[in-house]
Amino acid sequence: MDPVMALAGLGVGVIVGLTGMGGGALMTPILVLFFGVPPLAAVSSDLAASAVMKPFGGWVHARRGTVNWALVRWLCLGSVPSAFAGVLLMRAIGGGDGVQGVVRNALGVALLLAVGGLLYKTYSRRSTQATGAIADVKVRPVPTVLLGALGGLVVGMTSVGSGSLIIVILLALYPMLRANDLVGTDLVQAIPLVAAAALGHAIFGDLKLDLAGAVLIGSVPGVLIGARLSSRAPAGVVRAALIIVLLASALKLFDVPTVPVLSIVGVAVAVAVFEGWRRRRMSSELSGSSEPAPAVRR
Repeated sequence: MDPVMALAGLGVGVIVGLTGMGGGALMTPILVLFFGVPPLAAVSSDLAASAVMKPFGGWVHARRGTVNWALVRWLCLGSVPSAFAGVLLMRAIGGGDGVQGVVRNALGVALLLAVGGLLYKTYSRRSTQATGAIADVKVRPVPTVLLGALGGLVVGMTSVGSGSLIIVILLALYPMLRANDLVGTDLVQAIPLVAAAALGHAIFGDLKLDLAGAVLIGSVPGVLIGARLSSRAPAGVVRAALIIVLLASALKLFDVPTVPVLSIVGVAVAVAVFEGWRRRRMSSELSGSSEPAPAVRR
């Protein structure tokens, strides 16, 4: 077992548990770029590890009540069969680099749009109102199934998107969904989706059990830690984490080198910390100014 690979799995697991995404978009490039794993083996092994890892995080969110089960059912109805179909499609067309590149670039654009949507939601009045229970969200079955099918197809073809692309879909269809419920719902729906794609790659691909095992040793405790943080953390913290991971995932999909990605992510983290401090200070000042003046004795 490679301890460095297990440590990488731990870091990715924390991110997946915290934001519901980042498994394929982060772990697959790590395996290919840093460990020299062939792309097909990296995709297959990452999907197999995710199929085991994500139920642990989903269990934490289910216990905390941050899962919209109606959304999970309708998403899976479209995504699970199309994920397996995506594997078959890639086998049929040969999985050419041109096709993969188009899909990856399109997904990168979608992730950047999701970043813009989250930023808008953060700084709009709507973000202060989206604090209701998940039961307040009215599920739209037909568009949910269709967009779930689109997400499943992309996951089956590229192993990327079981969390990130579905996050985009949920943001587009249900902008009033709370950040914590967004993560919990996304994480749970990804379990059967990733399992279907992993099964397809196990049958037709190049699954390496030793690679998947090394990733799992770190990712399982990581996703448990991240899920506990996400289910308890304030919505603003989870939303900031989503923005940063979406941005990093999009940049990697565009094949931006690692050093610029880390630099941009570092700046984004610094901005998020400063913004959180500024808002907390403003809130304390407002609460202090609203306190009644002490009565004057006569």
